[in-house]
Amino acid sequence: MNIFDSVVLGAVQGITEFLPISSSGHLVLAESMLGLKVEALKSFDVAVHVGTLVAILIYFWKDFIGMITFRKGFRLMVLYIVVGMIPAVLAGVMLEDWIDSVFRGAWMVGLMMMITGVVFLAGEGVGKILRSVGGETNLNWWRVLIIGFAQAVALIPGISRSGSTIVAGLFQGIEREKAARFSFLLGAPAIAGAGIWTALKGDLASGLGGGLGSGLGEVDVLPALTGGVIAAVVGFFAIWAMMKFLKKHSLLIFAIYLLVIGSVAIIL
Repeated sequence: MNIFDSVVLGAVQGITEFLPISSSGHLVLAESMLGLKVEALKSFDVAVHVGTLVAILIYFWKDFIGMITFRKGFRLMVLYIVVGMIPAVLAGVMLEDWIDSVFRGAWMVGLMMMITGVVFLAGEGVGKILRSVGGETNLNWWRVLIIGFAQAVALIPGISRSGSTIVAGLFQGIEREKAARFSFLLGAPAIAGAGIWTALKGDLASGLGGGLGSGLGEVDVLPALTGGVIAAVVGFFAIWAMMKFLKKHSLLIFAIYLLVIGSVAIIL
């Protein structure tokens, strides 16, 4: 991997982590197009995910300060995030190897993208009906748990984490912008957890010369740092753009995009 590759992959991660089009799926496709060994780059993927974690922390810094200090108005959100993380943690620990062996190929990623696009269309339709008849639109324990299960499903490359959690909210009548905000807040511990889990397995340590495992392979420190910084900068602006977009627009354009790019991935 060279610096150009790391810049491209960092930008791809920064954009696609927060646009509901699957960051993991696009990384797999981009790595394949650049002629890189996908499996050897799993820890580089973690490096750029850390960059997007930084973007979340900066954009929502007031929320995170409120949650860290356990201020009134933020206490319930802390508990919601903890509950919402449980399904993804369990799925990640128990199913990671199976997911990597079955779903990390470009053809399968394309199929998952197409399925995600169809789910987006269904979620927008159901959400519109539920909001039109009125009713509660706030988060509660049951809704948070369902969103958490959607995040667990998004461990599969090609299924957008932000998209799946947002659409899980839409299926329950939650307003689009409110669902997106919770999705991004929930994404912070998910991204951090993925990095910590990989490090504990020895992947990062081996790539940096620690000899504890086999992870980064051909990826050097400089490209990883470059990718992480690019992902952070691009990711911050992607969050800003997405929050603005969802105030007035639906997921329709992203559904169409996923159907098209998924089809292309399968064909090619």
